[in-house]
Amino acid sequence: MRIVFCGTPEFSVEPLKQLVKNNHQVVAVYTQPDRGVGRGRKIQYSPVKEYALENNIPVIQPPSLRNADAIQVLKDLKPDLMIVVAYGLILPQAVLDIPTISCWNIHASLLPRWRGAAPIHRALLAGDKTTGVGIMQMEAGLDTGPVYIQHECQIAVDETAQRLHDKLAIMGGYALIECIDLLTKNLLPNPILQDSSNKTYAHKLEKSESLISWDETAEQIDRKIRAFNPWPGVVAEINDVSYKLWRAKVVKLDNNAKCGTIVKADKNCLIIQCDNSQLQIETIQKPGKKQMSIEQFMPSKTDWYT
Repeated sequence: MRIVFCGTPEFSVEPLKQLVKNNHQVVAVYTQPDRGVGRGRKIQYSPVKEYALENNIPVIQPPSLRNADAIQVLKDLKPDLMIVVAYGLILPQAVLDIPTISCWNIHASLLPRWRGAAPIHRALLAGDKTTGVGIMQMEAGLDTGPVYIQHECQIAVDETAQRLHDKLAIMGGYALIECIDLLTKNLLPNPILQDSSNKTYAHKLEKSESLISWDETAEQIDRKIRAFNPWPGVVAEINDVSYKLWRAKVVKLDNNAKCGTIVKADKNCLIIQCDNSQLQIETIQKPGKKQMSIEQFMPSKTDWYT
């Protein structure tokens, strides 16, 4: 089969690697246009582009797939199958109709739960116990297409967005190869329609969500710390100074202190009162400094000791 792959961030790289590793014919890679980053606006390639160039795969970077010229370029590639993984551009129906077989999407949730841009983060924020990946036949709607296969995985109690991202990327790559193998053997079952009555939406993550209040429950704050790791990192005020919190755990102490009060602090420990219980901080970051373990941080805060 002639395969066109569409993806941009790191999550997309593992499925592309699996296609190359399994000797599938990737005739082109579509990825978002190069963008300047940092103060100097230095041009940075997407992770998918870097991998494609390393493996001598042609790279195409249209700013949109809605104009006639871009659509004609894709038609000229004569794709049998298009694979879309976190590409970041909307594919109109005229594009979805081009492949002779189908256009598939790898999605990092158990659809119809968490359709949309940030399924990994929203699963963590909601306290979901499980998530997974699926291979979906694309439609013009947002993650509404029927699903070929889904694989479930447990969400660990200390799971961060980065760890879950890496796990699901690998699962997505294997699921893709599984689906293609079934297709080539004429064993791929018909995709199953989603039950839209159970849909939830994973709206794009906003940096403003990373500011926490100690009036929230310890469980809610812990979920945010894990969901916003590595970006953008949770921001909390402790003694009127803003810190980033990178790792913590919920503890249950017999204490009725006001929310935000330091209820226990020594050279190895920092525990803060929340709405229903307490949060023990394990990794923290001072403004303008690097992340520190609480054992590194607390010796400089003797005035906090209780």
